[in-house]
Amino acid sequence: MPLKRIAASVLLSCMVVFAAAQSGSNRSQTLFTINKKPVSTEEFIYLYRKNHQHKPEDFTKDKIEAYLNLFINYKLKVEEALFRGMDTTSAFRKEYQTYRDELLKPYLPDSKVIDSLVALTYERLKEEVNASHILVKLDPDASPADTLEAYTKISEIRMRAIAGQDFASLAVRHSEEPGASVSKGNLGFFTAMQMVFPFEQAAYQTPVGDVSMPVRTQFGYHIVKVLDRQPSRGEVEVSHIMIRAGDDTDNEEAKNTIFDIHDKLQKGMRWEELCEQYSEDANSKDSGGRLRPFGVGAMASVPQFQDMAFSLDEPGQISDPVQTQFGWHILRLESRIHLPSFEELKPSLTQRVSRDERVAISREALRKKMRAELGYVENASAKANLLTNADSILQNTDWLGAASENEILFTMQDQSYPVKGFVDYVAEHRSVQASGSSRQFLDQLFTRYVDEEQLRLTEEKVKNESPDYKWLLNEYYEGILLFEIMEKEVWNRAMEDTVGQREFFQEHAADYQADERMVGKIYSGSSKGNMEQLRNLLASQDSSVQEFISKHNIRQEAGSFEKNDRTILAKIEWSQGLYQASNNGVNYLIASEKILPPGPETFEEARASVISDYQTFLEDSWITELKRKFGVKVDKRARKQAFSTLMDR
Repeated sequence: MPLKRIAASVLLSCMVVFAAAQSGSNRSQTLFTINKKPVSTEEFIYLYRKNHQHKPEDFTKDKIEAYLNLFINYKLKVEEALFRGMDTTSAFRKEYQTYRDELLKPYLPDSKVIDSLVALTYERLKEEVNASHILVKLDPDASPADTLEAYTKISEIRMRAIAGQDFASLAVRHSEEPGASVSKGNLGFFTAMQMVFPFEQAAYQTPVGDVSMPVRTQFGYHIVKVLDRQPSRGEVEVSHIMIRAGDDTDNEEAKNTIFDIHDKLQKGMRWEELCEQYSEDANSKDSGGRLRPFGVGAMASVPQFQDMAFSLDEPGQISDPVQTQFGWHILRLESRIHLPSFEELKPSLTQRVSRDERVAISREALRKKMRAELGYVENASAKANLLTNADSILQNTDWLGAASENEILFTMQDQSYPVKGFVDYVAEHRSVQASGSSRQFLDQLFTRYVDEEQLRLTEEKVKNESPDYKWLLNEYYEGILLFEIMEKEVWNRAMEDTVGQREFFQEHAADYQADERMVGKIYSGSSKGNMEQLRNLLASQDSSVQEFISKHNIRQEAGSFEKNDRTILAKIEWSQGLYQASNNGVNYLIASEKILPPGPETFEEARASVISDYQTFLEDSWITELKRKFGVKVDKRARKQAFSTLMDR
C-alpha cells in the first residue's frame, strides 16, 4: 500500500477485525447527517472500539469528542468524493473489487475447498486400492440420447455383475477400454492422484467386493469393482539394468545376456560397471541405472517391473531378472520412502491438488449446493429460447419484445430475475468472446451472471451475519475514495503549489524561527585516517579535496544545522573551525564555517515544515468549505448515548 494511502487510513487505523459486543440496548441511531445522509452510532462505536483496542486510557469524553470531530471531517471528504462521482470510475471499481474479493474469501465455503481436498487426498494416500473396471465410452459433449444409451448399457452390465456373473468375463466381453481383453479390466493397486477424480471417488467409496454405481469421467461411464485394500507402501527408488527385447531383437539372446549379467553381479562385480557396459536404457545407464522414486500405480503400464520393485526389502538388494514389454531387467533397491507427515507433504500436495480436476469438480458441486440453499429455480424454456437466439442477442440486444423481456429467467432467494436483466448483462460483456459458438458463449455468460448474483446474495447474508465484514468493507470503500480526494485536494496541491507555499510562509514567517545554527559541511566515513588526511587537505585548501572524497567514498552534507539535528554535533566545539569526532563506529569531520545566532529561517530552510503546515491549512480551509456545502447536523441525544456506551465499554 502506498505511503499516502496509509496516511489516508490513519483515522481508520490498521484493518484489524474487532468483534464489538452489541447489547440489545445499543440499537443504532443516527449520530449525525452530512448532506442529509445519516451516519449511525453503530458505525462510530464500532470504529472507535476497533481503533482503540487495549487502550483503556482513550475512553474518555475529551478523546471521544476529538475522534468524533475527526470522524465528521473524514465523512465530509468521502461525501465530496461521492459528489464528484469518484466511485464510478473504472479504476476505483477495479481496486475496490480487488479488496472486496480478498476480504470475502474467508467467509465463502469455496475458500475451504482446496484445504478439504488436500486433507482428503492425504488420507487416501495412506491406502492402496486394487480394483477392476468396465468402460462404456462416451464423448464429453455427447448428445442426451447418446448419454442415455451409454448409461443404460453400463447399468445393465452392472446388474449382471451384481447378479453374480464373473466381473473379469464381463470386462472381456463388454469393456471398451483398449486392452481390456488382456487385462480383464484389472488395474492392480493404485492410490490417490493416479486416476481421474470421479473414478478415484468411486474406488475409495466402494467397499471391498462391491460394484460401484455408474460413474462418468471424460472417457465415458465406468463401473468399478473393488477387489482389495491395503496400507500404502509409500515409494521405492530403484536402479535397473535393461536389455531390450522385441520385434527387432532376439528375445532368447536378450534373456541369456541378462542372466549372464545377473551371474556376474552374484560373483561380486560392480553394479555401476556392468550397468555402464550393458544397460540399453540410455537415459539412466550413465547414472548407475538410477530411476526416480515412484509409488504404487505409477508403473501400472509395466506391472511386472512395479511388482518386482516393491518385492525388494533392503537397500542394495538385487532382484532376479524380470521381463516386461520393453525387455529384460535387473533391479537394485536404493531406498524405501514412507509417506511423509501431513505437514511435510502439505505444500507440494496443495500445489498438485490445485492443478487437478478435483478442484473444479468440487467447486461445481459446491456451486449446486449453494444454489439449492438459496432456492435457485431456473425457467428452462426461457433459457432455451435465449440460447436458440444466441446469435441475435450477441449482435443486437434490442431484439426482444416487452413480453419476453419481462419473462422471469430464474428466481433465487425469493428474488425474480427477468430476461431483460440478463440481456443487459450480455450487452456489457459480449465483447469479450474469444472462441466457441455463440450458443456456448451465451451459456457461459449465463453461468457467470447467475454466479455473480449468487455471490451478491451470499455477500448480503455475510453482511447480516458478520458486522465485522460489513464495516471493514465500508472502510475499504471509503478509504480508497479518501486517498483519491486527499491526493487531489491537499497532498498534490501542497507539494506542487510553490507560489502558495511562499505566500503561506510570508504570512506566517514569525512561526519559523531557528535556534543557533552552524553553517558548514559534515563529512563521514569508516576510516579515521581518511578523516585526518581530509582535515589536512581542507586546512591547506588543497585543490585535490573533491578527488580525495570521491576516491575514498566519503559522504558529505552541506547546509545549516542546529545542534539537535545530528548527534555528532553535540560532541564538537560550537564555533568556526575543523573538528574530528566519532559516533557508533562512524568517523566524522565537521567543517564549521560560521555560527548563526537564533533568528528567523529562510523559506528554503523552513520549506519542509512549510509544506506540512500548508497541507494542514489547505485541509482546514477545505473542511470549512465542505461544512458550508453539505451541512453537518449532530443528534445530541444519539451523541450522548454513543459517548456513554463507549465510556462504559
